Amino acid sequence: MLRLNVMCRRPFTASLLISLALLLPTAAWSSGPPGKDYAESMTANRYGIVATSQTLASVAGASILARGGSAVDAAIAANAALGVIEPMMNGIGGDLFAIVYDAKTKKLYGLNASGWAPQGASIAALQAKGITGKIPLHGIYPVTVPGAVAGWDALHQRFGKLPLSEDLQPAIAYAQEGIPVPETDAENWKNSGMPFANEPTFAPVFLPNGKAPTTGQIFRNPDLAASLRRVAQNGRDGFYRGPVADAILKLSAERGGFMTAADLTDFQPEWVDPISTTYHGWTVYEMPPNSQGVAALSMLNIMEQFPLRQWGHDSVNTLHTEIEAKKLAYADLLRYVGDPRASQIPTAQLISKALAKQRAKLIQESAQCSVLPSDLTDQLARLSSDTTYLSVVDRDGNEVSLIQSNFYGFGSGLVPPGTGFALQNRGASFTLTLGQPNAIAPHNRPLHTIIPGFMRKDNVAIAFGIMGGWNQAQAHAQFVANIVDFDMNIQAALDAARFSKQSFAGCDVAIEDGYPKLTLEGLSQKGHQLMITPRYSQVMGRGNAVLHDSALGVNFGASDPRADGQAVPEQPPYSQQ
Repeated sequence: MLRLNVMCRRPFTASLLISLALLLPTAAWSSGPPGKDYAESMTANRYGIVATSQTLASVAGASILARGGSAVDAAIAANAALGVIEPMMNGIGGDLFAIVYDAKTKKLYGLNASGWAPQGASIAALQAKGITGKIPLHGIYPVTVPGAVAGWDALHQRFGKLPLSEDLQPAIAYAQEGIPVPETDAENWKNSGMPFANEPTFAPVFLPNGKAPTTGQIFRNPDLAASLRRVAQNGRDGFYRGPVADAILKLSAERGGFMTAADLTDFQPEWVDPISTTYHGWTVYEMPPNSQGVAALSMLNIMEQFPLRQWGHDSVNTLHTEIEAKKLAYADLLRYVGDPRASQIPTAQLISKALAKQRAKLIQESAQCSVLPSDLTDQLARLSSDTTYLSVVDRDGNEVSLIQSNFYGFGSGLVPPGTGFALQNRGASFTLTLGQPNAIAPHNRPLHTIIPGFMRKDNVAIAFGIMGGWNQAQAHAQFVANIVDFDMNIQAALDAARFSKQSFAGCDVAIEDGYPKLTLEGLSQKGHQLMITPRYSQVMGRGNAVLHDSALGVNFGASDPRADGQAVPEQPPYSQQ
């Protein structure tokens, strides 16, 4: 038996990886049967599938599957490639969360690779530097230890089949030889990158000739290729020790930061058990605190108290209920969630059915513009997020749900010289209020927006996620409802019109124009202040999903039309006569 991509036994090159896309089955890009009401068709394959927000990253992951890699190998390859292709969204300067599903044992593993604040960071230390009220979004003070590379290392040690060096070869090739900048990426690059045009460590790397690259322009990042080679050769020590670590520490010292060598070398990701709830017979899993996964489960528990299926996806009652459930779930999130290693988090209570029944009674006929006040509201409402989510299923049905982020676009805006990546600004989501669960303290991890999702019932297992800062938990709940209440397949569930309420007070809510006019008018009459966004707006996040049906022995993949990605199938083996 030979693989269609037998040529890939040679070293990877960017041109070779791009050419692989031309060999993939054209059915993956079919518009589907006439009359369907969603944008794309699912990708179906007896072998593996990689779904990401950028097609070349999906190709990179699929090529790793075809070389005999596991779902985790492919996820690492795709994630590393995404750090090259959309560096404003993610990269090795950011954090990572993942849920891994072992199809044989049907066991789930959660990995929290979110970095901690430096040991020297505290409310008092920041106040001594004149930082009061809130931590700034940019510069050195919101920088926390990047957790992504430690996450790759932990995932690979437990589930990898190929050498880590092989997993990273596609990304190294992309960074060294260059990639054509995709459409939505070009716009995001301009919006997120140009504010750092005067930052001396940033502009030479990410703003060629002082400008953000445009659609189709070839972007090269040889410094990032060198950093990835160090990781490929030395694992986590290629990042948390040696030249990359030295560059981070030098930059921190020059800017008055708190980072020390021990902050980097001592950091370890944490294996955790995903938390879950049931929703009309399905079990839905999220990551526990310090992530916002509790809000997605809480929201679903509240929504389960109402007859959404009877009302329909586009009905006023369904949308009103979902929007109000979001407000209630997020109010509790902001009040109670932080780093469980630093404070006691009432996770079980927050995702209990009993609490949901109480909260559901608070949903009234008209929109509520304030619910359960929280001291953290003003701090968090100003934050958005730039994130990358991907999902992988291999031929054996093993799945990975992985999300990785710089937090804001290009994070802190600081690039350690010679490394080719921006440091995240995740520390901006800490509060400076004493006694709050999410208060900054030495080696505390901040409340995180990024959450990978997973759901299963009987023979079906779905790894899914939708990016977009505080949009994520509410988008997860809408995706699950689309699957369970409204019988959509995973592609239709991603394509369907969504709402997103990013603020934590008021009755404002962004909503796509894919809903009927009468529905929008009905929501306005209930007091919702609607901000209509174009169809397939990035404001609603960008999602991906894979599904394994063990009864059929078939995998399915889907990618959100709000991004530049595809669900790319592993090339099947074939017999050579």
